[in-house]
Amino acid sequence: MTFCLGIAVEEGLVGIADTRITSGNEMTSARKVTTYQNGHGAFFLMTSGLRSVRDKALTYFDEALSERPEPCDKLYKAVNLFADQLRRVATEDKAFLAESGLRFDMHTLIGGQLTGDTAHKLFLVYPEGNWVEVSRGTPYHIIGEGGYGKPVLDRTLKYSDPLLMALKVGCLAFDSTRISAADVDFPIDVVLYQKGGRDLAEHRYEKEDLANISSWWQEHLRGLVYKLPSEWIEGVASKLTTIPRKLPASPPSK
Repeated sequence: MTFCLGIAVEEGLVGIADTRITSGNEMTSARKVTTYQNGHGAFFLMTSGLRSVRDKALTYFDEALSERPEPCDKLYKAVNLFADQLRRVATEDKAFLAESGLRFDMHTLIGGQLTGDTAHKLFLVYPEGNWVEVSRGTPYHIIGEGGYGKPVLDRTLKYSDPLLMALKVGCLAFDSTRISAADVDFPIDVVLYQKGGRDLAEHRYEKEDLANISSWWQEHLRGLVYKLPSEWIEGVASKLTTIPRKLPASPPSK
């Protein structure tokens, strides 16, 4: 499985991708985010699904970009170009994959800003090559294992949040996924794009880099549950005779 998260806030874009690759009984790591910067803007591309489909589609995409007489001036044009290559791979490989019991299931997140764009944008491309733009109402999308990180994002993330706040929330969403999904893990690759810029900032985090943050988050979550008002549970607690009606204000010490 995969965890790739794209976030669009007013100040820019955040991309977070894990590196876990599962093949049968083997687990390996590989980069799932690709960046493009050429002086005409910048964008990143992240994928989930079969690695062979990803590699072939990206090879075709890189070739198609290099053969264009002029660089793409708007991000949607680059998205359309990638979608064309994805459909090309589907035409060549989808039936053969199905014969082997494999699904052509690649989803893609593409985010950035090119010279003709009035603002930074984030797109989700489906396996069929059609796409949607991620909107302000729900300013993020996860491809791959999305169920565990989604509650963190839904409860905390807003389009008006600062870029670094979005990065914090995104890393907590990854951490929640890593805890619950065995096939999502470190290291993670982070990409940041600041509104109006022409460059991407990239960084890789290893497990030890965020170990203290993960522990801090877990302990504070437990502490907040203890501090949650308890009056609403006193009705059922009153029917028991062997436990207190109220929780203590903090977790028991270790």
